[in-house]
Amino acid sequence: MQNNEYGFNNNEQDNDNNENQDLREEKQRSNNIKDFGNQELPMPPEDIHFISIIGEIEGHMVSQPQKKATKYEHIIPQLLAAERDPKIKGILILINTVGGDVEAGLALSEMINSMTKPKVSLVLGGGHSIGVPLATSSDYSFIVPTATMTLHPIRMNGLVIGVPQTFRYFQKMQQRILDFILRTSRIPRESLRHLMYETDEIANDVGTILIGHEAVECGLIDAVGGLSNAIDKLYELIGE
Repeated sequence: MQNNEYGFNNNEQDNDNNENQDLREEKQRSNNIKDFGNQELPMPPEDIHFISIIGEIEGHMVSQPQKKATKYEHIIPQLLAAERDPKIKGILILINTVGGDVEAGLALSEMINSMTKPKVSLVLGGGHSIGVPLATSSDYSFIVPTATMTLHPIRMNGLVIGVPQTFRYFQKMQQRILDFILRTSRIPRESLRHLMYETDEIANDVGTILIGHEAVECGLIDAVGGLSNAIDKLYELIGE
């Protein structure tokens, strides 16, 4: 039996450390069951950072409690950490959003687009409204065959002052979104404007719904594909 310089038995210390580790692992398993309904959550590889943008993009106003929301102030630190972490070689962004706060969505899109590490986005259920620039902000974008994307002019909730200055403000905000999508995708300007202001596509509204391959055919998204395609493409970009 061996004692260390402080007079403690090394075997006893090892046993205590093992017990503490077991307790930590048991606590983590309990938290996984509580939070995710899953006993064992697989750890993603360290060289790829996964970011999910799900539900409504929450901005400066808090979403209603019953809504699934992505808080942009939670995503921004993740992006910053991924950009600074030397172990992370690429970013995979999973998107299934109904849209939301225009300023917050555009801020996230600009931050993703300005990152130096390879980025691939994958639109799953939907990439609607401000979710469109989020999808095009990456270096390469995928959409699954059944996913949809809605292009439409910006909308504002609440009281709107009916003066010319308000209309010009809307125009400027709309132009910011148009310019970003044109900068980060292959869609021609006239095609984008036509899709946004189409009157026959959505009942009692203006805009266009694109499904899977339609988003690729018009140049908005790069390719139709799923998770494995997105991961393979990301590793390809990392290799380049």
